[in-house]
Amino acid sequence: MELHDVWFVLIAFLWTGYFFLEGFDFGVGVLTGLLARNRPEKRVLINTIGPVWDGNEVWLLTAGGATFAAFPEWYATLFSGFYLPLLVILLCLIIRGVAFEYRVKRPEERWQRNWETAIFWTSLIPAFLWGVAFGNIAGGVKIDRDMEYVGSLGDLLNPYALLGGVVTLTLFTFHGTVFTALKTVGEIRERARKLALRVGLVTAPAALAFLLWTQVDHGDGASLVALVVAVAALVAALLTNQAGREGWSFTLSGVTIVASVAMLFLTLFPNVMPSTLNADWSLTVTNASSSPYTLKIMTWLAVIGTPVVLVYQGWTYWVFRKRIGTQHLADATH
Repeated sequence: MELHDVWFVLIAFLWTGYFFLEGFDFGVGVLTGLLARNRPEKRVLINTIGPVWDGNEVWLLTAGGATFAAFPEWYATLFSGFYLPLLVILLCLIIRGVAFEYRVKRPEERWQRNWETAIFWTSLIPAFLWGVAFGNIAGGVKIDRDMEYVGSLGDLLNPYALLGGVVTLTLFTFHGTVFTALKTVGEIRERARKLALRVGLVTAPAALAFLLWTQVDHGDGASLVALVVAVAALVAALLTNQAGREGWSFTLSGVTIVASVAMLFLTLFPNVMPSTLNADWSLTVTNASSSPYTLKIMTWLAVIGTPVVLVYQGWTYWVFRKRIGTQHLADATH
């Protein structure tokens, strides 16, 4: 296996980790508008992800940085062609981070309520747009012989990509709902389990349609295995949720995300961005990669740095593993 193949796998791993981790905290953000009945319950939901949301975003920064360094042509075409949706995602992530930090800086109810509303929308919008973006990457876009995107914004809003956005939004919301059931106690836990069933029943047909569409258009034997794993894990997540096994349900919803993202990357390889104008103009792991020397240096850095990141993030989740409820909130609002 060549180094550019290795880095394709590593970037797929980074995006998978990002969607697994940021997926549930996007979902929890959406639940602040769907599940919480009052402001104390919103505080509980936000507190479940408070210690980890910023660590989850490290995976995005690493994935973007690795793409820039390992596949500069991919990075350039992706970020220029998808400029507007990626800019919207970036602005949402900035506002979302500010909302988490500034929400409790003043005691006024209106101040805190406005920031909580911002958390809801800046969780929902990226959860949808990431699906649209990766739907276009997997389905192919208009790339010319100069490796430049020559389509329009309207071309990105095609039915396949929009269905991908619906899938990521509903799947992340389901992932966040079972995470909420895992991390809370009392009434909010019970309502989260009931809501997980309803969200899951919406997610399942959308995910099945999107994955089958992907398989028919671009799939092979390996992607078919990933499809079966994703669907089976989602069904099992729904069943374990109904049985009150929140830990298993969360794990299985995570497996659904992992298998779905793996399927998209399996259908891509050896391309990184297929061209719908001419297959010979597609960006591949070969023509879009950096020099072998650059990839070699990056590989040594990854070998040293990746275990450190995994250990400290795992330790963070272990420290903040206990359930919380409204009874654990401080009386003061400031």
